Amino acid sequence: MAKQLPNEKTVFISEADQYLFAQGTHYDIYKKLGAHLSEEHGVKGMFFGVWAPHASSVHVVGSFNGWDEQACPMERLGEGGIYKAFVPGVGTGEMYKFLITTPDGRKIYKADPFANYAQLRPETASVTTDISGFSWSDGAWMAEREHKDMNREPLAIYECHIGSWMKHPDGTEDGFYNYREFADRLVSYLKEMKFTHVELIGIAEHPFDGSWGYQVTGYYAPTSRYGTPKDFMYLVNTLHRNKIGVILDWVPAHFPKDAHGLAEFDGQALYEYPDPRMGEHPDWGTKIFNYGKNEVKNFLIANALYWIKEYHVDGLRVDAVASMLYLDYGKSDGQWVPNIYGENKNLDAIEFFRHFNSVIRGTFPGVMTIAEESTAWPKVTGKIEDGGLYFSFKWNMGWMHDFCEYMKLDPVYRKGDHYAMTFAMSYNNSENYILPLSHDEVVHLKCSMVGKMPGYQTDKYANLRVGYTYMFGHAGKKLLFMGQEFGQEREWSEARELDWFLLQNDLNKGMYEYMKKLLNLYRKSPCLYEIDNDWGGFEWMDADDAERSTYSFVRRSLDGCKRLLFVLNMTPVTREKYSVGVPVKKKYHLVLNSDEKQFGGTGAKIPKDISAKAKECSGKPYSITFDLPGNTALIFSF
Repeated sequence: MAKQLPNEKTVFISEADQYLFAQGTHYDIYKKLGAHLSEEHGVKGMFFGVWAPHASSVHVVGSFNGWDEQACPMERLGEGGIYKAFVPGVGTGEMYKFLITTPDGRKIYKADPFANYAQLRPETASVTTDISGFSWSDGAWMAEREHKDMNREPLAIYECHIGSWMKHPDGTEDGFYNYREFADRLVSYLKEMKFTHVELIGIAEHPFDGSWGYQVTGYYAPTSRYGTPKDFMYLVNTLHRNKIGVILDWVPAHFPKDAHGLAEFDGQALYEYPDPRMGEHPDWGTKIFNYGKNEVKNFLIANALYWIKEYHVDGLRVDAVASMLYLDYGKSDGQWVPNIYGENKNLDAIEFFRHFNSVIRGTFPGVMTIAEESTAWPKVTGKIEDGGLYFSFKWNMGWMHDFCEYMKLDPVYRKGDHYAMTFAMSYNNSENYILPLSHDEVVHLKCSMVGKMPGYQTDKYANLRVGYTYMFGHAGKKLLFMGQEFGQEREWSEARELDWFLLQNDLNKGMYEYMKKLLNLYRKSPCLYEIDNDWGGFEWMDADDAERSTYSFVRRSLDGCKRLLFVLNMTPVTREKYSVGVPVKKKYHLVLNSDEKQFGGTGAKIPKDISAKAKECSGKPYSITFDLPGNTALIFSF
């Protein structure tokens, strides 16, 4: 390395850096902007960089200079509006903000958009830190991930909010576990339950607990509620070492108006569209990113890459995609501006998603991008050359809605809505789907999953066991929100832990044991995950028995050799001598019965092995016959 001359200045942000940022293609910009340990003229200190093109001047203020407004002026670099300063003697753990003076003389204090760490709310300063040097030991996981096609792999996601999964018994007001402590508890639970991935919500820094992390002020900072950036690295590393993937909720759709955040960052619209008809969500009270501005696209795409590269995350679930794609989302006439073709499509957002997905999936083919998209927008997971957005997966919100509405019905009325449960298969091959029962379904007076079910207490749990079996048999990857796996009875609240005490009750313990069995069967059965997006992996045996509200179908593996038959009774009425059409004349072996006493069922006896007869049923050449208990799901191998 060439020795630095005494009068030579370190060029931390070069002209090339500025050019690439202005083009929207500086994917490591987070290593340049923000606060970084550095050295100039042999003196160690901190380099600060910020983008504030509309500012008349910028200063760094912080605990290291007594928050003196004039102590640390920043120098403007070129026309792009990047400011920089080197402050000698500053190390990690110092609080700071950028003091921006606007052309009209106003002074505004802003947290660093690229900060890697922040004060614990309600304080709002950024904190200097060093995210380098963590000793990763997940090499085997990372190497294996590169070669996986997740469309052919089991994907059972546990959606989890750290602060309310379980409270620490230390008696503190918040009761938060540190990321490291949480890692040990969560790993042991997920390994026992057999989930393949955890999806963590509310990781990026946010000021208000009640937003659940969906109103972000620190896109580059794991929230300090649960510890430091390296504590979060420990969590991901521990999960990987135990063969559990990590997906983060990522929120590029909007950001809050908090004074220290991105809103009107340098005195006027910078990260948001300047026209409020484009730049604000009237219902949410938030700002909308300006996806037509290169630097803003760069901020977001580099942020996605930051979580993947620096924290080894395996996927990003992109929140509120529909709100980005539609200019009139949540808006009335006069509150939005049509595009150049007079349409309601946000052309900037479409281009952004294609850029985002091509960079991530091209650079990290094993990393998933998942769209929470609630409309019929075509080809969300389609290839870009075919007009698609190129996400890895899309949440199937239509399936979720139909499922919840059907399961809430009194069984006597289910025959009138029978095809709600078969409809999703009619469009299943249009996208790569995930079937989500997320946090959004168990809040705002929607009831918990078990609370949605009809009937007496035992009926509710029996209904939910059948419902989950249908979900895990249906084509598509799976997602459950925490607590749903044991029958959490209250709605979710971010302010309290899950009702773990319910596991003392037989019905909840039974649900917990049933879900362990169901998840284990899913993980061990290639027919349940290898073909999720075409009819080669799924065949209805009988989709039309509306009168009795029963369903039957077969799942097949890629080689066609491994198969499971699902039979579901969605009423409390036992169907005596019930016949199911089957595709081959073989012995059908019962592998899971939701009505067993250990799961909270009645314990009605079902033969372990039933031989098919050459008797036509529901258009199939063979059939098996048995007594099918009410509110029961049966799974047979053959």
